[in-house]
Amino acid sequence: MSETKNHPYHHGDLRRALIGTALDMLATDQNWTFTLREVARRTGVSHAAPYKHFRDREMLLRELARIGFVRLGESMTEAMSLGLPSTRARFTAAAQACVGFACQNPGLYRLMFSSDADKTIDPQLHDAAMDTFGILLRLLRDGQQDGSFRPVAVSALAAASWAQVHGLAMLAISNQLLEEKVGSAPVPASLDVLLDGMCRSD
Repeated sequence: MSETKNHPYHHGDLRRALIGTALDMLATDQNWTFTLREVARRTGVSHAAPYKHFRDREMLLRELARIGFVRLGESMTEAMSLGLPSTRARFTAAAQACVGFACQNPGLYRLMFSSDADKTIDPQLHDAAMDTFGILLRLLRDGQQDGSFRPVAVSALAAASWAQVHGLAMLAISNQLLEEKVGSAPVPASLDVLLDGMCRSD
């Protein structure tokens, strides 16, 4: 299926069409080695057209990563809004949503955490990434306030949570969570171990 069918260019909507094409290429190829020229060709516009909105390929990649963080945050928020009975259950739902997002969007997820998504030079990308990380921080603080999580530095809980969940996501999209290595349900099992260490024992 051609990208021009999926994202036809209409006057005044070039930026959206280019982004849609690039996202489809990323999803199909699972990498971002494409050029702006190729994105333009598949969108059905001139080779020079993308430069009206993106001065170079790296600028487009950072925008794709920003969109990725927004969508990840939406997935986590939706998972936590299902009337779950406890902070622990909400944490598990958000973590599983993160791993699920990565498995459904492996190319985009890898890009989001790659050196090509340099958050230090793109304020909008930085803000999107921090907004998504803020979902985790608020959840951890809620858990401390209701007595679910240990009263240690939130930064320590966040680092442990991020390392565990991101590690699971990267292993999952690399097909490394093999049953003979980590059992038949590695994600919920490892989250239980993580939460056992984070939750109060008294």
